[in-house]
Amino acid sequence: MKVLVTGGAGYIGSHVVRQLAQAGHDIVVFDNLSTGYRWAVTAGELVVGDLADESAVNDLFSEHRFEAVLHFAANIVVPESVANPLKYYSNNTRNTLNLLKAIERHQVPYVVFSSTAAVYGMPEQTVLTEDLPLAPINPYGASKTMSERMIMDLAAASDLNYVILRYFNVAGANPDGLLGQATPEATHLIKVACECVTGQRDGMSVFGTDYGTRDGTCVRDYIHVEDLAKAHVMALDYMAGGGESKVLNCGYGRGFTVREVIDVVKQQSGVDFPVAETERRAGDPEALMADNSRIKAVLGWTPDYDDLQTIVKTALAWEAIWQQRKASTQ
Repeated sequence: MKVLVTGGAGYIGSHVVRQLAQAGHDIVVFDNLSTGYRWAVTAGELVVGDLADESAVNDLFSEHRFEAVLHFAANIVVPESVANPLKYYSNNTRNTLNLLKAIERHQVPYVVFSSTAAVYGMPEQTVLTEDLPLAPINPYGASKTMSERMIMDLAAASDLNYVILRYFNVAGANPDGLLGQATPEATHLIKVACECVTGQRDGMSVFGTDYGTRDGTCVRDYIHVEDLAKAHVMALDYMAGGGESKVLNCGYGRGFTVREVIDVVKQQSGVDFPVAETERRAGDPEALMADNSRIKAVLGWTPDYDDLQTIVKTALAWEAIWQQRKASTQ
């Protein structure tokens, strides 16, 4: 298919673009390069532009007859969304609206949307199903919830089909070392710990050690970026084969504590680094894991990298490559 990938120069989008190309799709990446990189677009055509520019978006759709859109472009840092909420409602919600206008105008039949477990907020359950009420507790989660609703409403009023993928904690890197997380000032646990290993950070903090978990720290469900990318390609195949619109969790259905993750990073790297224990952060649930039975049943998805050691190993290998690449360009 002729596929548009918004945010395809970013961490997750770039992994998906590579897998889409391997599956034989014709790809156009639309990215403003605010957090993405030209070198990360390993296939297709890169068009530099911003979804806030409605005329540029419409021109793009007029030039290409897209059969599907995969929408990744968004801001994703929860604390920043609390401090600067309008940035998130602009870049995430409004820009999704701009994209949907073009999708409707040009009658694109398929959309895969990059959503998040943050739409669930602070649920009482620790293993989350897609049917739980949506109750986001920060502007990031709210901006994604609004985007989901707009997609669903447009689909109800048109022939649009969608797959909304709700990510849990994405980590790791391409095992061949071609791609990885290069986002500046990243806040994800495994990325932060890997930056401690390479000396980019002097140390890190653990927020809260008094939770009712096996070691007192929060539990999260970590999914390898390549397994997540695989789900996007399978979602396209599913819709092209006549599949109905679905919302699907993307996770492994089991979790690790913050301390367990840090211990694996230290073991894999052989590097010890300072870890400060501090107070809980407001809005951090004790444990969040995905019920992934629906994505397995609907798409036939099975993970290839469901192993914390593997996730950390690929993340560490990428971090070393990324540091060398940055040093060579300075």
